[in-house]
Amino acid sequence: AQAGITAIIQPGGSIRDQESIAAADAAGIAMVCTGTRHFRHG
Repeated sequence: AQAGITAIIQPGGSIRDQESIAAADAAGIAMVCTGTRHFRHG
């Protein structure tokens, strides 16, 4: 938020998602969980 970030797009599905959501909420940053992975380990 200090750098001007207003939103985060992420796949979700982590066991620590609730911590990430809480941190985004506390910072006033919108978070969108897509349910789709954006990369894969090759």
